[in-house]
Amino acid sequence: MAGFRTLSSGLRALQPGAFGADPSGERMARIRRSPHFKDGVFQNPGGPARTRPSGSTLDFAKVFFDKDTRPRRTPKGTVPVHSTTLADIARPPATGLRLTWMGHSSVLAEIDGRRVLFDPVWGERCSPFSFAGPKRLHPVPLPLAALGPVDVVVISHDHYDHLDMPTIKALAGTDTLFAVPLGVGAHLEHWGVSADRLRELDWHETTKVGGLALTATPARHFCGRGLRNTQHTLWASWVVAGDEHRIYHSGDTGYFDGFKEIGAEHGPFDATMIQIGAYSDFWPDIHMTPEEGMRAHLDLQGGPEHGPMLPIHWATFNLATHPWADPGEGTLEAARAVGAGVALPRPGEPFEPTAGTVPSAPWWRGVALAPAGGRAVGETLAGAGIKTASDAAAVAQADTVSDGGAGAGKGTEDPETLPAG
Repeated sequence: MAGFRTLSSGLRALQPGAFGADPSGERMARIRRSPHFKDGVFQNPGGPARTRPSGSTLDFAKVFFDKDTRPRRTPKGTVPVHSTTLADIARPPATGLRLTWMGHSSVLAEIDGRRVLFDPVWGERCSPFSFAGPKRLHPVPLPLAALGPVDVVVISHDHYDHLDMPTIKALAGTDTLFAVPLGVGAHLEHWGVSADRLRELDWHETTKVGGLALTATPARHFCGRGLRNTQHTLWASWVVAGDEHRIYHSGDTGYFDGFKEIGAEHGPFDATMIQIGAYSDFWPDIHMTPEEGMRAHLDLQGGPEHGPMLPIHWATFNLATHPWADPGEGTLEAARAVGAGVALPRPGEPFEPTAGTVPSAPWWRGVALAPAGGRAVGETLAGAGIKTASDAAAVAQADTVSDGGAGAGKGTEDPETLPAG
């Protein structure tokens, strides 16, 4: 028995620091007291969710290695990143609310005089290792150090594409506070964040930061970073409300009826940030398709007449077997079908959701393989819901780029694709 303990201790010592730390002590005692913790694990709303690929390994391998669909999983040119992000965010938002999508699920929200940074991932790979794992398909729009002071960093859950150790370690040297789901604080303390800067919440709990109310709300997902996924760290979506504005960030989630309850209690929102990428029939319970994402947005808003939806969790990392551009195309189609507003900024492009216009051109088309038969520009403009002449020009230019004519750059390689997490 003593030999087993010695071996176990040795294996823990070899674990990468990015694995983080398991909750213990009073943190674990609080987890056990949670009404959402049962039979030794956190439970999903709406009953158990399949957290591992369904179907046979052979079926998944056939899809993963399919030579016809594999090339469409990455952009075929340089992803257009907004070039003046730093200068743009140096000016205060005219309306009091501005969102800057940094790629994947990372969003800087400037709301009622405060700055909130959701799921910041500035690392090159979403992986515990620097030499393996899904690699960025575009650079971050600006260095983390150039971002300036942030009042609070909000983490949705502890998967690598949402909780990035190098980014957290860099932010640990600042004055920012961290709002995280229950149990996730163990990772942050392990990486140098002091306990007094943590606000660790169960679902339906709220903390106040500089006049903002941050509420952890349910999501349908799972957790885990190490070799043993103990399900002892919670996953959450988030509501952030100021004196004048309120926003919602979905984190990662499958569709469930709880969006209606969240909307009824906290909405409607000036903007929602909704996960619409890395979906698959192999894991249908834990990620949403664009159609499901739009359905969630409407549940949260009570209808299409309220603030726009910002699609997140796509374009930056290759985490599923669907074509790279499908989340964007699917979001356009879903928004058009219900008459809902949708914001489609390039990575790093700030926009104000309550202003008269939001970015709405399908910017990705210039570097994505077009559907068989190509696209009609007139149909493209109508489908995108173009608001400005500059948007229309961008679409027209994008549609003139042939499949093989885009310049090479980040995204030309076919990086590792892993089951979504």
